[in-house]
Amino acid sequence: MALWGGRFEKEMDEIVKYFNASIFFDQRMYKEDIQGSIAHVTMLGEQGIVTKEEADQIITGLKVIEQQIASGKIVFNVDDEDIHMGIESRLIKEIGDVAKKLHTARSRNDQCQVDLRLYLKKEIKEIVSRLCYLESVILEKAEKYADEITVGFTHIQHAQPITIGFIFMAYFQMFRRDIDRLMDTYDRMNLCPLGACALAGTTLPTNRYRTAELLGFTAPTENAMDSVSDRDYSLEFLNDAAISMMHISRWAEEFVWWNSQEFGFIDIDDSYCTGSSIMPQKKNPDMAELLRGKVGRAYGNLMQLLTVMKGTPLAYNKDFQEDKESVFDTCDTWKDSITIFANMLEKTEFRLDRIQQHFDKGFLNATDIAEHFAKQGIPFREAHEIVGKMVKACENNNCDFEDLTEAQLQAIDGRVTKESLGDISIKACVDARMSFGGTAPAEVRRQIKTGKAWLETLPELA
Repeated sequence: MALWGGRFEKEMDEIVKYFNASIFFDQRMYKEDIQGSIAHVTMLGEQGIVTKEEADQIITGLKVIEQQIASGKIVFNVDDEDIHMGIESRLIKEIGDVAKKLHTARSRNDQCQVDLRLYLKKEIKEIVSRLCYLESVILEKAEKYADEITVGFTHIQHAQPITIGFIFMAYFQMFRRDIDRLMDTYDRMNLCPLGACALAGTTLPTNRYRTAELLGFTAPTENAMDSVSDRDYSLEFLNDAAISMMHISRWAEEFVWWNSQEFGFIDIDDSYCTGSSIMPQKKNPDMAELLRGKVGRAYGNLMQLLTVMKGTPLAYNKDFQEDKESVFDTCDTWKDSITIFANMLEKTEFRLDRIQQHFDKGFLNATDIAEHFAKQGIPFREAHEIVGKMVKACENNNCDFEDLTEAQLQAIDGRVTKESLGDISIKACVDARMSFGGTAPAEVRRQIKTGKAWLETLPELA
């Protein structure tokens, strides 16, 4: 009979056992469950709710159970129902009836909450560490390619010349925001729900501040009913993951078309590509494509939990058991995706010769010419129109801006001469974009310096 089965006359139906059980996925939180139990019984002992000897005996037994799980001596099954019952039932077998005092002044409702919060705190620290590694790779690559020019796109059409380092620093900002969001989530969730019990607290003289302190939380949660029914922290985490995975997916998409024969901008290391089963010449960017696809899992997991939560009244509902698999899957997917993308990025080089072949397509310096005219006193909207006519003239004559004759320029606008065009080379255009946040190599280096300073001073999560 289950530990909660005192008022029941029948065992659960076999299919119901499997449908009800969470042990097959929540057993990964066994360390957190034991950690929470040790803190809880320590507090019970300090408050005189159990004797110090009983508390010590329970703690010793829990540590034995932890070692047995870690070594594989304990194998959980459907009769364990969940990790909480699985550990408690084995503790009773290990140390006898004194183990039955462990669950005093707590419920599985607050127990599963503290387990998941402890688990997510650990995972967030690991994910932040991996994101910081990715950022360090980005900074290294940005520095390497700070002076190298490539094509900037809007609407997947040639737009303006930019530096490759500038692209890296754009993504640096995305992942910086990912880290900031995660750290904000961590701060908000760093409250201890243990001791909230089923929904209304307890009549026993517990000290929830002490339990929170023992477990490394900043304080206990404020309201017991909210404590057991809150899943906002899981939703925030899943939202953070979905946004970050979207950032990875966006860059992975660029990797896919940069790698194509039509662009040929990059050379991805063989160790991050695969071949074709039928076409021996193929080198496919499969890791980039998988990373692009994995974001769907993160989106799905977020929507799954949002859907679970939308119709759940206060306080606890069995629906909440469905919070963990989506979180676990997202943790695994996100961590692997960050590491694989960072390593692939580190081993990818840009083919500058191929990139330069695109400089004479799309009139990349058109905006710079319009701004140059604006500096000469021509209103920008008029300058925009003049350059548009210059583009049309070039298209009609199959030439570049530099090839337009004095007569052709004068026919477009009497204020325009060959001399007034100035230096409109691609390099000159890029070097001149020194506005704050711009693409000029000197400005990109400033961004790199700022990024390094931020990364080096990033506070550690408590």
